[in-house]
Amino acid sequence: MNTTTLSNREEMIQEIKQSVKDFAEIHIKPFMSEWDEKQTFPKDMFHRLGELGLMGILIPEEYGGAGLGYHEYVEAIISLAQVDGSIGLSMAAHNSLCTNHLYMFATEEQRHKWLPKLATGQWIGAWGLTEPNTGSDAGNMRTTAIKEGNEWVLNGSKNFITHGISGDIAVVIARTGNVGDSHGMSAFVIERGTPGFYGGKKENKLGMRASETAELIFDNCRIPAENILGKEGEGFIQALKVLDGGRISIAALSVGIAEGAYLASLQYAKERHQFNQPIANFQAIGFKLADMATEIDAAKLLTLRAAQLKDEGKSVNKESAMAKYFASETAVKVSNEAVQIFGGYGYVKDFPVEKYYRDSKLCTIGEGTSEIQKLVISRALLK
Repeated sequence: MNTTTLSNREEMIQEIKQSVKDFAEIHIKPFMSEWDEKQTFPKDMFHRLGELGLMGILIPEEYGGAGLGYHEYVEAIISLAQVDGSIGLSMAAHNSLCTNHLYMFATEEQRHKWLPKLATGQWIGAWGLTEPNTGSDAGNMRTTAIKEGNEWVLNGSKNFITHGISGDIAVVIARTGNVGDSHGMSAFVIERGTPGFYGGKKENKLGMRASETAELIFDNCRIPAENILGKEGEGFIQALKVLDGGRISIAALSVGIAEGAYLASLQYAKERHQFNQPIANFQAIGFKLADMATEIDAAKLLTLRAAQLKDEGKSVNKESAMAKYFASETAVKVSNEAVQIFGGYGYVKDFPVEKYYRDSKLCTIGEGTSEIQKLVISRALLK
């Protein structure tokens, strides 16, 4: 990549950051407290994000996407999450899980059938792997898909699914072989409205409350045989590859939440006076801000490294796990310190940091817990 290309890309990134910031000020910030309180999923707002090109940012233009790279994608998520982690989470899940799974493993016919609606934000995507009794132990899933003639018949349920009720289409991993067999699972595409496919219980969550999380239920759900992605038995392997990219998304989400909490704390520390001076003058507060800024920068650099490797088509298994692990733990730590800096005001909803604090915790759990990330990293180191 030559200097001119690098300069053009940097200009593009700055334009994306500014456009997302402007969008968030108008369409998100005035409503996010109400969405959070009422657990409202603002589906129409995501259609608007689609008009900005953010719902198919990684998808080539021939399928209706923006045709950009992971660096641009990371910066867009960070900018959204600085304002509202819930919106960043839903945008990330739509892009990196459902839409990206389709792009990576669909046939050309399947891509042209489904990607344009997803990439433009006309449709919202869901992705189903987790089940009630199989969180990190995905290999023991119980949702089944049985071939009957020219159809697959699905039975079972998924939980903790982003857009489980409101999603227009879902990519779902189901067991087509023996329990515990990593080659005994396959990936399927199911459109909303298919008989026997519906959303179940919506979760009442600690944080990320404007991002819908619900069950997916399959009751003799029949889909055409051609709705399988790739070959039978490839679903779990596909899912692991999808999650490598998904972890970059959660790392970026974590960085955005941490930056939002830090910037609010920095401003507050300059404005809040105690003992006739700004509390920023006190070393105890200054050191907290120094630690927050340093760890956020480190988390962002890890995330951008993983994004660059992904753009170069290289393996990101270890690097995405490192970024996700460090950035998510940083988001929790920074948000916790932000509440401490705000003191009693940090504990009430009139100020923003209590929401950053609640939202941050999901980042250490979703798309692989911190413990799973350490397992991935250690296995990569010991190969």
